[in-house]
Amino acid sequence: MAKTINVAAVDLGAESGRVSLGKFDGSRLEIEVVHRFPNQSAKLNGALTWNSVGWFLNILDGLRLAKAEADGPIAAVGVDTWGVDFGLLDGDGHLLGTPIHYRDSRTEGLIEEVTAQHSRERIFARTGIAFWPFNTLFQLRAMAKAKSPALYAGATLLFTPDLIHYWLSGVKVAERSIASTSQCMDVNRDAWATDLLQRLDIPDDIMPDIVPSGTVLGPLLPEIAEEVGFGGTQVIAPAAHDTASAVAATPLSSPDAAYLSSGTWSLLGIEARTPTATAEALNAEFTNERGIAGTYRFLQNIMGLWLAQQSRAAWARDGEHFDYAALAALAEDAPAFRAWINPNDLRFYAPANMVEEIRRACVEGGQPAPAGVPAVMRTILESLAFTYRAAIDRLERIKGIRVPALHIIGGGSQNVVLSQWTANALGRPVMAGPVEGTTMGNLLVQLMALGELKDIAEIRQVVRQSTEVITYQPRDAAAWEEAYGRFISVTGQ
Repeated sequence: MAKTINVAAVDLGAESGRVSLGKFDGSRLEIEVVHRFPNQSAKLNGALTWNSVGWFLNILDGLRLAKAEADGPIAAVGVDTWGVDFGLLDGDGHLLGTPIHYRDSRTEGLIEEVTAQHSRERIFARTGIAFWPFNTLFQLRAMAKAKSPALYAGATLLFTPDLIHYWLSGVKVAERSIASTSQCMDVNRDAWATDLLQRLDIPDDIMPDIVPSGTVLGPLLPEIAEEVGFGGTQVIAPAAHDTASAVAATPLSSPDAAYLSSGTWSLLGIEARTPTATAEALNAEFTNERGIAGTYRFLQNIMGLWLAQQSRAAWARDGEHFDYAALAALAEDAPAFRAWINPNDLRFYAPANMVEEIRRACVEGGQPAPAGVPAVMRTILESLAFTYRAAIDRLERIKGIRVPALHIIGGGSQNVVLSQWTANALGRPVMAGPVEGTTMGNLLVQLMALGELKDIAEIRQVVRQSTEVITYQPRDAAAWEEAYGRFISVTGQ
C-alpha cells in the first residue's frame, strides 16, 4: 500500500481564506478544507487596508486543525493569494504599516499620468502586463508621488503570499508567478524592470530575489513550529498567484484549449511557452503572467462574479437575501437577451450600489433598465458569457489559433447556468472543474517540489484521477450567435 503524503495549502482570496489538507497516495489527491475565515479590510486614516495579522492568526489556526486531521506528519505548506498587493519590511524584518487594499483610491488617475510621460507601448513591451489601476507599479508610484516614509524607509517589498511565507520560514523572496503580475518585472527574464522603476522614482533596491514556483524555502521557523504544535514541515513557494495555481491544476484537453479561472475575477487565457507583448495584445488588454515550469499565462482579466457578489450585497442591504445558486436560477427564468453591460467598464470597479450602476449603464447604452432581481442577474450572466466569447475571439486573432474548448475552474465552475450559457455563447464545449482548482494546484506544485511528481503532465494526470469534470455542450446556437452580434454592437467590445 502506497504511503500517504500530507501537505497543507493556504488559499487567501479577497473575500475569504481557507486552509486545506491534501492527502496524496501516489495517484490521487484527496483535499479537505479544515478552516475557512473571512478576509476583512477596513478604512484606516483614509486608506483601505488589509487585516494582515488576522490572516496569520487564522493560518496558524488552520495549520493546527490540519495536523489534527493528518494521518502522519505534514511534509510541507505553501500559500497562494491574489496578486499586486504587498507589505514593506524595515531592515529588521518588521512590517511597516498594514498592507493597502488594491481597491484603495490612491492610484486613481495614475495610469494616465504615468503613460503621459512614459509610452504605454514601451511599458507593455518591457513588462507584458496589461494596465489596471491596482497594479503594483501604480501603487508604488502613488507612494513615491506622496513621498511615503514607508517606501523610502523600507528595506524589502514582499507580495502578499511572499510575506506570509516569510512569517512562516524567515526567507524573503518573490515567487515568480506573483512577481510577474506586478508590472514591475521584465517579461522576458526573471529580473525586475529596474530602469522603469527608477524612472518613476521607485527604489529598486527594495525588490527581493525572484524564485521559480516550487522553490523549497526551508522549514517552519522554530517559534512557528512551537505555536502550531509540529515541526519538520517545509515551507514551499507554490505557484503563489492563485490563478497560476489554478491553471496548474487545469486538465487541459488540448494545447490550444483555453482556461477560465472563475471567481471574483475571471481570468481567461491559454498556456503559452513564450510571451506576446505586442501592440495588438496591448490594445486587446491581454497580459503575460508567469506560470509553472517556464510557462506564460496569456490571458485577459475580466471583472467576473464581482458583479454578482456586489449585487447580492446591495440586495442584502435592502433586506433581500439570496444564495448564489438561487440567483442563477432566477436569472434562468428571466427573459433572454434584453440588456447587457461591458463587465470591464471601470464604473463597475467599486460602485456605491452595483445594481443601480448596472441599471444606469443599460439606460445610458440605449437599452431598457433591468427591473427586479432576475433581470439584473440575467444581464450579469449573459454579459459575462458574451464577454468570454469576445475574449476568445481576440485571443484567436492574436495567437493565430482556434480554441477548441474552454475549461472553467474554481468556484465559478459550480454556476451551472453560467457554464451552460458560456458554452452557448462560444458554440464550443465547456468543461467545468475542478472546483478547488487553486488549492489543488498549490498542493500538487508542492508535491512536485518534494519529488513526488515529475512535471506538469503528471500534475494534470493526478487532477484527472482525483476530480470530476462536467462537460456542457452548446445549445440554441443560432439564437446565441445573433444575440452576440447585438451584444458587441451595444457594448463596443
